[in-house]
Amino acid sequence: MMKVRRYLRGSGRVLAFVFIASVIWLLFDMAALRISINDVNSHLLKERVIKERKVFKQQSKATQMMKKGFKHPVQRMDLAVTHGGKGPLGSSVKLAEVYRQRGKKQDQMLGDTKQSHLQQAGDNPLKSDHSKSVVSKHNEGANLQNGPSKQAVKAKKAVYLDLNGPKLEKSGVIDSSDKVTLLVVQSNITQVPPGVQENKPVKTGDAEVQHALDKKDLKTNVKVTDEQKISLQAEEAHPVKTTHPKKDVKGKEVDIKKEEKQVKKFVESDVNAVKQPPKPTIKLPAGDDSKDNFTAVRKPGVHKVLSLDLTHAPRDANAVGQFGQAVIVASDEDAEVKKRWDEGHFNVYLSDQIPVDRAIPDTRPDMCAQNLVHDDLPSTSVIFCFVDEVWSTLLRSVHSVLNRSPPHLLKEIILVDDFSTKDYLKKQLDVYMSQFPKVRIIRLKERQGLIRARLAGAAVAKGEVLTFLDSHIECNVGWLEPLLERVYLDRKKVPCPVIEVISDKDMSYMLVDNFQRGIFKWPLVFGWSALPDEYIKKNNMTIADPIRCPVMAGGLFSIDKKYFYELGAYDPGLDVWGGENMEISFKIWMCGGEIEIIPCSRVGHIFRGQNPYKFPKDRQKTVERNLARVAEVWLDEYKDLFYGHGYHHLLDKKINNIGNLTEQIELRNRLKCKSFKWYLDNVYPDMEAPLVKAEGLVFNRGLRKCLTLQKGSLSFEICDLSKQSQLFNYTWMRQVRQQDLCVAPQAKKSGISLQLCDDAKSELRWFHKSSNSALAEHLMAEFVSRHMCLEAGPQGDTLRLNPCEPSNAFQKWQFTHYHAQ
Repeated sequence: MMKVRRYLRGSGRVLAFVFIASVIWLLFDMAALRISINDVNSHLLKERVIKERKVFKQQSKATQMMKKGFKHPVQRMDLAVTHGGKGPLGSSVKLAEVYRQRGKKQDQMLGDTKQSHLQQAGDNPLKSDHSKSVVSKHNEGANLQNGPSKQAVKAKKAVYLDLNGPKLEKSGVIDSSDKVTLLVVQSNITQVPPGVQENKPVKTGDAEVQHALDKKDLKTNVKVTDEQKISLQAEEAHPVKTTHPKKDVKGKEVDIKKEEKQVKKFVESDVNAVKQPPKPTIKLPAGDDSKDNFTAVRKPGVHKVLSLDLTHAPRDANAVGQFGQAVIVASDEDAEVKKRWDEGHFNVYLSDQIPVDRAIPDTRPDMCAQNLVHDDLPSTSVIFCFVDEVWSTLLRSVHSVLNRSPPHLLKEIILVDDFSTKDYLKKQLDVYMSQFPKVRIIRLKERQGLIRARLAGAAVAKGEVLTFLDSHIECNVGWLEPLLERVYLDRKKVPCPVIEVISDKDMSYMLVDNFQRGIFKWPLVFGWSALPDEYIKKNNMTIADPIRCPVMAGGLFSIDKKYFYELGAYDPGLDVWGGENMEISFKIWMCGGEIEIIPCSRVGHIFRGQNPYKFPKDRQKTVERNLARVAEVWLDEYKDLFYGHGYHHLLDKKINNIGNLTEQIELRNRLKCKSFKWYLDNVYPDMEAPLVKAEGLVFNRGLRKCLTLQKGSLSFEICDLSKQSQLFNYTWMRQVRQQDLCVAPQAKKSGISLQLCDDAKSELRWFHKSSNSALAEHLMAEFVSRHMCLEAGPQGDTLRLNPCEPSNAFQKWQFTHYHAQ
């Protein structure tokens, strides 16, 4: 004890105090750190629990809503109208929220939800029980077993349609360069016989919506022609009437008549602004949150886009592929999938299990549902051309148009059968489509190809606007009015929907990136490219703004019918398929029109690896021939870039006959179309299109001098850029050229001569910089059987052909400027 006291005297006491204080401080610090860590962990845990609870609620909510039965998603499109402060949201509105997710919800649908669905599909694989299939096995004729026993289909009347009758300028008949007489069979309208399909196809309830719109027309003094009156009477003759409740797949009763009244109420709410006297401002209906309320100036005669999705019977929310979700087929059914793949070059087996009127997610930008369009939009004829199309995808395409198009704007749907060979696309298709008054079937007498089939459909169309669609698509809600609005504002605008992707493997509906546009690369190869960021910023663009599109994809677009024919329609000299999108795109832009992609119009499309049908002729030769016609008529001097990218062989007109171009050239002159250079400068300025591959002085590395052309002969001089005689071009035709004279090899004497340039002559062509080989800097004669290269004499007095030597400097040539390799 005494020793301890001794150590605690004087400075030792101070040191002891400091030591004890440090220990105590350290203990407090450790305790505080532990508390801090616990707080962080608890905060992270709390966030995780909240997030998991939120996801669980959404999933359980979706499951509960689906079990209640699917009702019209149109009720969700105007939550304010449905819910405007009167009690809680109904079940149909809640389910609609599942049907249409946006923003973060959209990402969740395509991410977490899709993953959970895939797991669900894996746990409950798709069974091969065809009795439960939405679309029965058509090749066994199951759909016609009960046949038209009680009510037979009326006889079809064959009509000969001459596509190329009187010459078309403004009359609406197609140009008469190639006369093709096509047999057309127009299906008479009958009621569908019983037993056509297990899951009775839906009816679009035109009468209710049409009735509301008819009232609007009377109030706004819109003129109705006799033809329109007849059309309206025809629609009223087929109202959707339900005298007793139906039962859905769960056995629950669904009052369809009540739903139709709700749809009618929705339409009336949209046209209500037109019924009332014009006011400076109109309060647009909003939802619960006051912050969502806003006032907008609305011109008389406009309404919000009708985001319709009308079905006659409730959808089965648990059906395969419903809501555009992916489906995994069980492993024991892979053999069936592979067996039927070649029928359409996509998963036909799975497609036949999916309802023909399934719901898909609304992928439009948020502001699209609030966009205003005019009440008096033009009507449209929707034209589908097909050959041996898969039954389920064809029906799904038609149903998506019927269900999601405002009835007063949909004049008709024209199905052009390009001489299909499948039995189910004949009588069975006639019987099925007979229940839809607006659907007409046109049958061609012989195989014509997509281009002439579209011309056949356009020739009989009655709508003011032609809308061409592929036969393996699904139109989304609100798809039609944004397209027609652009045509209404300017009849020379040609709007295209955003083409989204339906997976060819799992049939899921997938989004595409924003700000995408159609472009081409040489040699006239179509592709997609994002708008440059600087262009988006410069024009202050939003994701809902129309996008100028240099080249359309070609399969889906709307165009004013009269303007289509003023442009000469499609070039009738184009065969089957290929190049028609290039031809009509260049024609529209260069002759005063515009092509736009409309982000508020969305259509899903199955992109197949290859065409399932056969070409009447060789496919490659057909496409090459079509592209050559387009190049000769529309590309001016830039056609060299087309031929120079691997199509030199098309220049020999004796071997490759592209047909008479006189009428197409005269059409371009008559329309006073601009040059292709104008198109590149104003429509597609970011396209690189140098007219030559290289130009300037031709420098010989061994001689250290430049090639010159004086008095009709070639020699060498000290290099001088100011001398015109020393300036040559290396063209896309692979010619060494000065004005109209080309350097030509002479194989027999191994000499060199000058000849008048002719793009079709292969003996005038030289390989240069065509590869990364040791001979890249050489000028190698193309037509000579063995490798012979242009060589300068050591004294600079000769120029001849000699066997190529990679290390020979006198065979190496360099142009001043290279624009392309």
